[in-house]
Amino acid sequence: QTRSLLGVFEEDAAAISNYINQLFQAMHRIYDAQNELSAATHLTSKLLKEYEKQRFPLGGDDEVMTSTLQQFAKVIDEAISSCHAVLSTQLADAMMFPITQFKERDLKEILTLKEVFQIASNDHDAAITRYSRLSKRRENEKIKAEVTEDVYTSRKKQHQTMMHYFCALNTLQYKKKIALLEPLLGYMQAQISFFKMGSENLTEQLEEFLTNIGTSVQNVRREMECEGENMQQTIEDLEVASDPLYLPDPDTTKFPVHRNLTRKAGYLNARNKTGLVSSSWERQFYFTQGGNLMSQARGDVAGGLVMDIDNCSVMAVDCEDRRYCFQITSFDGKKSSILQAESKKDYEEWICTINNISKQIYLSENPEEIAARVNQSALEAVTPSPSFQQRHESMRPAVQSRPPAARTSSTGSLGSESAALSALSLDSLVAPDTPIQFDIISPVSEDLPGQAKSSGQSGRRTNPFGESGGSKSETEDSILHQLFIVRFLGSMEVKSDESPDVVYETMRQILAARAIHNIFRMTESHLLVTCDCLKLIDPQTQVTRLRFPLPNVVLYATHQENKRLFGFVLRTSGGRVESRQTSICYIFESNNEGEKICDSVGLAKQIAFHAELDRKASEKQKEIERVKEKQQKELNKQKQIEKDLEEQSRLIAASSRSNQSSGEGQFVVLSSSQSEDSDLGEDGKKKRESE
Repeated sequence: QTRSLLGVFEEDAAAISNYINQLFQAMHRIYDAQNELSAATHLTSKLLKEYEKQRFPLGGDDEVMTSTLQQFAKVIDEAISSCHAVLSTQLADAMMFPITQFKERDLKEILTLKEVFQIASNDHDAAITRYSRLSKRRENEKIKAEVTEDVYTSRKKQHQTMMHYFCALNTLQYKKKIALLEPLLGYMQAQISFFKMGSENLTEQLEEFLTNIGTSVQNVRREMECEGENMQQTIEDLEVASDPLYLPDPDTTKFPVHRNLTRKAGYLNARNKTGLVSSSWERQFYFTQGGNLMSQARGDVAGGLVMDIDNCSVMAVDCEDRRYCFQITSFDGKKSSILQAESKKDYEEWICTINNISKQIYLSENPEEIAARVNQSALEAVTPSPSFQQRHESMRPAVQSRPPAARTSSTGSLGSESAALSALSLDSLVAPDTPIQFDIISPVSEDLPGQAKSSGQSGRRTNPFGESGGSKSETEDSILHQLFIVRFLGSMEVKSDESPDVVYETMRQILAARAIHNIFRMTESHLLVTCDCLKLIDPQTQVTRLRFPLPNVVLYATHQENKRLFGFVLRTSGGRVESRQTSICYIFESNNEGEKICDSVGLAKQIAFHAELDRKASEKQKEIERVKEKQQKELNKQKQIEKDLEEQSRLIAASSRSNQSSGEGQFVVLSSSQSEDSDLGEDGKKKRESE
């Protein structure tokens, strides 16, 4: 019965402990929240006092707002923060201390006594077990006395522990009531004290201050609502007006392209190489500033220089699978950048703007008017000029002198060419209706039968540096290998190849036609100059696009003002009319290397000329050596025949002397060597008679 009743008391003590722990956590949250509220109130007051030290970019010196916040900080610090601090102290003393004492002292005492009682009960059970095992046959007084003493001690200890444990369990019922009521009483008294302090601090002056602040807030709210309505109306108007601009690629018929701009800004995608064949695209904001192209990444304070675009070149390029890409190359050709526009309109405007800036139109007083006149002049440039000399008087390029041997198919000196040209009309150089080819769309074999096809190099991969690979290239033995980066502008058939002015007029017509038809795309290639031919090689695949035999290049010239432009005339057999020679002029743009390319072509023709002379001299020398060798063979053969005849005569004479000395009835035995000599003599005689 005692142990059953003890189990009930222990179960009640466990329930009290569980409930008190939960109540302690709830009251501790109240205490922590009050401490946090007190600290937050104090921090708020501190921040309000520091408002006057703040420097807001859009806020002016608002003295009214500063003084108002200072007043709020004073009220919060003196009337509210202090009250919260006093409340925190009262909660700690009157609420948390009693329940903490009950939890840490009384409940832990019950648990400790329970453990001690359990140990004493176990010890008593063990002593009784040892006492029950004493043998009745062999009694040992010493062992019996020890066991009896052990039973006495364990039973006494168990009884004493049990009495203390039962007493603590009985007292716990009274302590439970005290532990529940005393913290709640302290909590309510602390709150009542807090409210009394708040009522005492709330004065009439404070109520008037709060009323004024509330009126000011209402006025500010009405102003904000009025301004919000105005902004909403503005947003609706802008949405209606800007609806067509939301399209990434607007219709150029409704939004025309402005080609007279000298300044432009907008977002572009820039290609950055990340490896040999891989690249990444980065979107940045680009803008022009004078003669410089600037870029600014998101988050940057100012833009950075991309490149100097004075005298630069810009062209449309095919870049992977992206549209509206163009490439800008600096004046010296050392730096280039590939950019992608968002729409066709931006794409054309960027190219036109950079073209206008590269001509330094922005330095004039009215740059847009000058750009408009330049573009209008480009539109009128396709009309044949009345005087070819007047049109090119200020822009005549310098002609590269060609080697003397290579002038057999061309003309004489520059002075004689200019004198002969003065009597020619424009139509005698280029036919008015001649079509212009702006891109490399077919190999040379289509226009030059018997040249590219016979060489078999139209689709063959070529090493531009002449290094031998798996098989020998046709330029492997050439002593000249020079590589240039060029962009194909166009080509057209010309009537004459006797004057360099043909190249100038072709340049003018091709550039004017590109400006009229808005053709900005140019195919970039590698021009390989060797002693045998000129080759246009694809920079990506190293496949030969076009091949121009060097003997057929009869004229080449570069522009005097724009050093990037150069061209050459190729004389071919066959064309529009069969059985006659035709001349095609090809125009290219380089990275300011026009003169170097013409010099390289001239050097190649000189080397080819001297190589041809050396080849002919070598062939003549070989022919002379072959004749001498044939004569020497005939002479050696004649000497051999004479030697054989002399040997045969000697053998015959020796044989006749031997027959005369032998006599009749006597025989002379000839040795095997003599028989062989005799046979050889007969054979030699027959051979001599036959000869």
